[in-house]
Amino acid sequence: MSYDKFNILTSSAVPLPIENVDTDQIIPARFLKATKREAFGDNLFRDWRYNGDGTPKADFVLNNPTYSGKILVGGKNFGSGSSREHAAWAVYDYGFRAVVSSFFADIFKGNCLNIGVLPVQVSPEFAKTIFKAIEANPKTELEINLQEQKITLLATGQSESFDINGYKKNNMLNGFDDIDYLQSMKEEIVGFANQLPY
Repeated sequence: MSYDKFNILTSSAVPLPIENVDTDQIIPARFLKATKREAFGDNLFRDWRYNGDGTPKADFVLNNPTYSGKILVGGKNFGSGSSREHAAWAVYDYGFRAVVSSFFADIFKGNCLNIGVLPVQVSPEFAKTIFKAIEANPKTELEINLQEQKITLLATGQSESFDINGYKKNNMLNGFDDIDYLQSMKEEIVGFANQLPY
């Protein structure tokens, strides 16, 4: 399943300065029965967002209209716990296109890259700078340039580079998943196959 191409994302951000956010907190296990990527965003951080009777918890950041944007800024060790890809689906389906953290769990990071969410790992110092900037001005914008692999705090011009696997970078720039990538090489694959001896 292809997704939107990712090149430069400029957006305000939603701060979640909580460390060790695991995948069960991102999407509770009871919502994993579905096999299609539909409506997972409704249950992103479900138990943190809603009371038992379904009413929103006013003190949770996703229920605070002060904060908005396509970038989620999380605390250290974001996406730890089980390997459920539904956690990445929930982040994407909610509307986030990038998650910024000073450290990601490897499997969650990989799942995000597979479905069009860019995990941007920054230094702990730069993460603190971002949180402080958002606290001072919730409309603060970040620019994430995938081609240059750079994230910038636009208000001050402070920036930092981030790493990404070259194959995954190419896929995100083109909006490809793994199958799309293979289909983009169809003529080359067919040409190679036709040259093989039978």
